Amino acid sequence: MDKSYTDRTWQSADGLTLHFRDYAGNADRPPVICLHGLTRNARDFEALADHIAAQGWRVIVPEMRGRGESEYASDPATYSPPTYVADLMALLEQEAIDRFVSIGTSMGGLITMILSQFQPDRVVGAVLNDIGPVLDPAGLDSIKGYVGQGRSFPTWMHAARALEEVHAASFPRFTIDEWIAMAKRGMTLSSSGRIVFDYDMKIAEPIMAADSNAVPPDLWPAFDALAAKPLLLLRGALSGLLPEDAFAQMQSRAPGARAVTIPGIGHAPTLDEPEARVAIDALLADLA
Repeated sequence: MDKSYTDRTWQSADGLTLHFRDYAGNADRPPVICLHGLTRNARDFEALADHIAAQGWRVIVPEMRGRGESEYASDPATYSPPTYVADLMALLEQEAIDRFVSIGTSMGGLITMILSQFQPDRVVGAVLNDIGPVLDPAGLDSIKGYVGQGRSFPTWMHAARALEEVHAASFPRFTIDEWIAMAKRGMTLSSSGRIVFDYDMKIAEPIMAADSNAVPPDLWPAFDALAAKPLLLLRGALSGLLPEDAFAQMQSRAPGARAVTIPGIGHAPTLDEPEARVAIDALLADLA
């Protein structure tokens, strides 16, 4: 079966070759850019990107440095949101994109908010998937418990069971087939024949080095930069990262936003859930 996208690359300011998937669409509309989470890659958006592209949108799915087919950084300190924003800006410049619609899951939503604060006219509408200006410290500790461990597995079934052990509370309804599908999105077959996570284990270093007692940065101004725009706020009902009260505060500060809670899901919704698809379609219909 032919791919529905073209594999392309762009260059970071520090010389890395970074990869993105480019789905052709209507040049009269701003493109939709899908931004993945911390340990994820472009495969997370395969089904959604096909769905959106079928509606006539150009869809771009970047893989941030250290993930998927993008080069790994020599300096682990560059695995940080400001660098990811700079990398995304380099992609926008290469593709001559002045305005775009952002769909950001977790880290991708942070990138969206930060970019919007400093380039307020770039993002014409956005989906923030299980992310906001306030994060639950317990959820952050949970991420520290699994990121960067470098495990490997002999079969996809072993990989799926390992994911289930770590993430069962977030996806309690998943079947084994869904766990295998998740494994195949987030992992890859290594040259040794073992199945490994498809990211640079060193992305964990800045996270582990951060002072857990430090006052977190105030991201509300970044969220407020999006608040008046077409905005969809998604939260997994079982989310351990985006507190329910913060989600409510986001809605009060962006009263025109759509807000949808995805039942039976934690961090983060896959965006293949029917509730997510309907809400995304409605947002894009407003922007078409």
